[in-house]
Amino acid sequence: MYASNTSGSTVLVVLGGTAVTLPNNQSLDGFTVSGGNTVFTVPVSGRYFITYQVNTNAALLAGTRVINNGTPIAGSILTPALSTSTYNVSLITTLAAGNQISLQIFGLVATVVLLGGGSVGAALTIIRLE
Repeated sequence: MYASNTSGSTVLVVLGGTAVTLPNNQSLDGFTVSGGNTVFTVPVSGRYFITYQVNTNAALLAGTRVINNGTPIAGSILTPALSTSTYNVSLITTLAAGNQISLQIFGLVATVVLLGGGSVGAALTIIRLE
């Protein structure tokens, strides 16, 4: 599964976290997506390789993470010590059919502008390994 945001969307981040909309270039391969393009439902139980990237137009002291059924996935949380505009994380984890996955920005209250104009502002890839 792959989905991205290349439109330069604005994300109104709340301290507890805000899901990133990923409406572009969707290749779902059995995954289903919510109407808001923020929650992706896993079709088959197994071990999965997950990778994401978030690129903002200004450096921030925000965190990013992948959420599974409302809980952050261990190893997916990136909380930089210094402000940054580029976030990249890869991990392997076990997911069950029906799990609901989303990419989230958290840790500050701010208006975050993702890169756009054809550049990848945010992307989420989930590949079933076994």
